[in-house]
Amino acid sequence: MSGLGFSHTLGDKIKAAKGWDLAMRELMLASKTLPELACCDRTDENKVAGCQSQVWLAFNTTEAKFQAWSDAKIIRGVLAVLLEVANSHPQAITAQTYINYMQEIGLHRHLSQSRANGITAVIHRLCSVHPRP
Repeated sequence: MSGLGFSHTLGDKIKAAKGWDLAMRELMLASKTLPELACCDRTDENKVAGCQSQVWLAFNTTEAKFQAWSDAKIIRGVLAVLLEVANSHPQAITAQTYINYMQEIGLHRHLSQSRANGITAVIHRLCSVHPRP
């Protein structure tokens, strides 16, 4: 159970992982749950600046949910965790809430500084384009 009010499956699995290797395994498995972002949505407008890897973040107005993709498998796993949270909450979530959640599940311990910086850019982008009230 997260501080966000209810359980998030992917985050719970990472939190339960004992050690770096099992956490990375869970991230790799989480990456497989992320639907591939259509090529037409991989635009400069949807590209997240500040990431070492290529990362795109788009909001699908038809489905009313975020979609994302990265060329890096570990980052795809982190994106899957973040989007599980973003897409399960009807209201906007603050950047600090995402950061607290990542700390709560222990994800921050398993990311290099460059990956953490890129994920921070993703979080700020999620908050800035979140169209929900």
